[in-house]
Amino acid sequence: MTRPFLYLLRAGLLGLLCLISPALWAASLQAELVDTQGQPLTGAVLTLQGPLGAEAEPVTALMDQQAKQFVPNVLVVRSGTKVAFPNSDNIRHHVYSFSPAKRFELRLYQGTPSAPVLFDTPGAVVLGCNIHDWMVGYVYVTDDPWFAVSDAQGRVQLDSLPVGSYAVSLWHPQAPDMLPQAAGTLVLGELQTRQRFTLAMQASTVVAPPQGPASAFGDAFKKAKRDAAP
Repeated sequence: MTRPFLYLLRAGLLGLLCLISPALWAASLQAELVDTQGQPLTGAVLTLQGPLGAEAEPVTALMDQQAKQFVPNVLVVRSGTKVAFPNSDNIRHHVYSFSPAKRFELRLYQGTPSAPVLFDTPGAVVLGCNIHDWMVGYVYVTDDPWFAVSDAQGRVQLDSLPVGSYAVSLWHPQAPDMLPQAAGTLVLGELQTRQRFTLAMQASTVVAPPQGPASAFGDAFKKAKRDAAP
């Protein structure tokens, strides 16, 4: 083949892909997440495992600390994501987790720690602050490439998805045993899909961070509480 012919062929293929690609990524999902009484669930996670492998690479996510609370209360990230833990309060915090999916400790600090924390194992990670016992947050780590957290009305919006069939999983901090729940298969076409999902919930209690042995952090924690308590 001559070079001009190859050039024209390549240009034609690129043009065809440009016409096809928008249709392949035209799907969107508007979901409502509710409990078994039909009440909206805030901070519920919806994840999708889809037909194509094209997905965003993990980027650094943020779990802030504001007004002595973790913000957001629930953060969902893909496996392999690094999470930074800035402290926007004018007091020091001491962030830790003893969850099997990720055990770590960020000793007493203000501002932003020098290095983010890598979350590379799927599962629910419960966060705590050793200085302020009421501070509880959650990082949900998933291998699924598409995910979102519901807002105050229990709503989730996912756009620019590949058209096709998806396996749906749901999670919430009050889910039984803090385990994800399979929610069946969802077929997404070129028009927006609206769907309601129901999650089974356990008793409405706050899940406290798993506690390690008394010697996990030792006397340093006791001293930190005395020095930094507001």
